[in-house]
Amino acid sequence: MASQGRKGGISLPDKRSRSNNEQTSLISRISQSQLVSRGKQAASDAAFVSKKLLKSTGKAAWIAGTTFLVLVVPLIIEMDREQQMNELELQQASLLGTPAVAPLPQK
Repeated sequence: MASQGRKGGISLPDKRSRSNNEQTSLISRISQSQLVSRGKQAASDAAFVSKKLLKSTGKAAWIAGTTFLVLVVPLIIEMDREQQMNELELQQASLLGTPAVAPLPQK
């Protein structure tokens, strides 16, 4: 028990080679530079703005869609129903032999 060696595995060297250390130093300097931090901030700001824009666009689309369903669709249905009634009246008048009266122009 006098010597406590490691059991199994591979022992790694204590110090890295000089060229590997220089590369790590260069990478760390680049990643901590002001240009990189400004780029990260710009990307973060762009993501925030696009998220807000997408959310507000979705809300506007929801409002437009529901407004169309509530106001415009019933109007279209009623106009179609009115046109069908006019056509039916003209058809009945022609069958009964009465002179067909042209529908009055709507204002």
